[in-house]
Amino acid sequence: MTFVQRLTIHLVLIAGAVFMCFPFAWMVLTSLKDPKEILHPEVVLPRQRTYLKLKTSYDTVKEIEVQVLGRQSGGLRVRHVAGAMYGKEEVAQQADVITRRFHWQNYASAWSRGKGVTFTEYLANSFLVSAATTLGNLVTSLLAAYAFAFMNFPAKNALFALMLALMMVPQQVLLVPDFLIVKELGWYNSYWALIVPWTAGVFGIFLLRQFFLTLPRDLWEAALIDGCSRLGFLYRILVPLSVPPLVTLAIFSFLSTWNALIWPLVVVDRPELFTVQVGLASFTNEAGTRWELLMAASTISILPLVLMYFVAQRQFIEGIAGTGIKG
Repeated sequence: MTFVQRLTIHLVLIAGAVFMCFPFAWMVLTSLKDPKEILHPEVVLPRQRTYLKLKTSYDTVKEIEVQVLGRQSGGLRVRHVAGAMYGKEEVAQQADVITRRFHWQNYASAWSRGKGVTFTEYLANSFLVSAATTLGNLVTSLLAAYAFAFMNFPAKNALFALMLALMMVPQQVLLVPDFLIVKELGWYNSYWALIVPWTAGVFGIFLLRQFFLTLPRDLWEAALIDGCSRLGFLYRILVPLSVPPLVTLAIFSFLSTWNALIWPLVVVDRPELFTVQVGLASFTNEAGTRWELLMAASTISILPLVLMYFVAQRQFIEGIAGTGIKG
């Protein structure tokens, strides 16, 4: 490959990376802005602003944006530039006047805001549901893929083809039947409704089966000759060899469960059971959307996913390459 070809490929990849990272950069910058800056697209970076701290009748502190006109005996002379006191001038104590550019307090406000619960509970629910779903998906997919790859039973190929066909069915089509089943089982408004329906999936079976088919058949025959049981072959030989695709499946399963919105909205209505994605809806109400808090909460919600990917990046890429799946 010539230098020009390598340079072209790298430039295309860099341009694609910048394009993909732009929404994330916009989200982080928006989370650090003053509410008045958010609806002005010309304001890319948060601007430095001056605020006056005032005590309210409820013994809370409220910050009002002001403009410092100069020093005066007893403090600073400021003019109100927003709110009901717009244009009014007064002398304020220097300790009550603060200058801020990045509004890190948006993250603290987002963390403590919720419908009777805090963002900590939303995160805890998402971790619990995602971890349990991922574990169940790994177990069921491993057993089913093992059967399809190494065992013979009637209509095996037809059954596998039918399962692949189910991948073409949109999840929204199955939403009502799944909800009716969950309701009849008495699982509505419970963790069971959030976890059990997604502990098995066709994609995981397909992914692991494709990897198992790349392994030498001699492993299976040699294990049987040595007296190894079918389950022993699975857990002693296949599982250690299948770490990359298992990590890949775990990431996909955890990611899809963490980002799920429609299903949790349908099967739970108790705030203490809300996951992160449902909890983000609490930042929108009849009074409008607190975009700075919503973006701060969104940034918090994706951090575990980013960390998980970087930790398991090598196994993830090996798993995708080893199963022959293409994007």
